[in-house]
Amino acid sequence: MDRIYRHQRHIYDASRKFYLLGRDQLIDGLQPPPGGTVLEIGCGTGRNLIRIARRYPSCACYGLDVSSEMLATAQGAVAKAGMEKRIRLARADATDFDPQALFGLPGFDRIVISYALSMIPPWQGVVAEALHRLEPGGALHIVDFGDQGGLPAPFKAVLLRWLGLFHVTPREDLPAVTRLLAGAAGADCRVAAPYRGYAVHAVAARPRG
Repeated sequence: MDRIYRHQRHIYDASRKFYLLGRDQLIDGLQPPPGGTVLEIGCGTGRNLIRIARRYPSCACYGLDVSSEMLATAQGAVAKAGMEKRIRLARADATDFDPQALFGLPGFDRIVISYALSMIPPWQGVVAEALHRLEPGGALHIVDFGDQGGLPAPFKAVLLRWLGLFHVTPREDLPAVTRLLAGAAGADCRVAAPYRGYAVHAVAARPRG
């Protein structure tokens, strides 16, 4: 992963902003409790975490990524934004991480996974781990590439070829798998397919008691 991002990290945000649709809508829908905690899995350059910290100023924000190259970029962005006291970052495997060891917390009120599952081969394990790390009443918010079901077939073919250049594979079974894992974790799950299926937006919420 570091080999992939060694050079991409410098142009990642500029090159992705035109086709990573739905990220800001996800952030607007987080609505964490006052003083709550928000974790982003696969935090990349820190772009989303900085927006989350600004959008919800009473919340503490955390990010983890397996790439030390991306974390270096994120740390620089966080420092530039003056958010060092609001955002903490750590390197970890998203399929098996210990929030107590990383951040001194048992779990989180909100967990965000934004366009990361399509780059992680064992992505089902990431979803399962995230659900496991939610506090009671917490919610997991996912946005990623959808099945493009409402878009012309040639568009989908070109998109898939383009994404393949960046080692990105849309998970067409993400809605079904997320519903299944959420049910096993006792969470309620709802899924939408915005932009005519270009993206998938899933929210899995744990009950409070």
